Amino acid sequence: MSDALQYTREYQKKIPFLSHLRILTEELGQGTAKLSLPIEQHLTNSMGTVHGGVIMSLLDIALCTAARTLHPGSVGAITIDMSTSFIHGGSGARLLADARVLKDGRSMSFVEAEAKNEDGSLVAKAIATVRVRFKDK
Repeated sequence: MSDALQYTREYQKKIPFLSHLRILTEELGQGTAKLSLPIEQHLTNSMGTVHGGVIMSLLDIALCTAARTLHPGSVGAITIDMSTSFIHGGSGARLLADARVLKDGRSMSFVEAEAKNEDGSLVAKAIATVRVRFKDK
């Protein structure tokens, strides 16, 4: 595993919300991230599907993680803008998120991600602008 990918994996240990939701990093690549989230009863809405806020949290973390793989010296990746379209309800045992950087710059990345059920059905799609933060010099 490259230093950048190892850095990204280690950085995720610093995010308490990630562990609270039990999000797992399935795969990392240069500018890509695949994450999963177990669907638990307390994460559902009144219709029994995954709450939209949980889906957006999974997508947000996937988007920022994909951007972070290209910036191993960063101290954070912050979502500046995120647009999410909900397609279908999240159900089953877990949700899967697949994110990829579309265009990367020195401090801004344009990223997209999809959340899917385990059967491959599309739950939501997001596109975002992510600001990568570095230590002050």
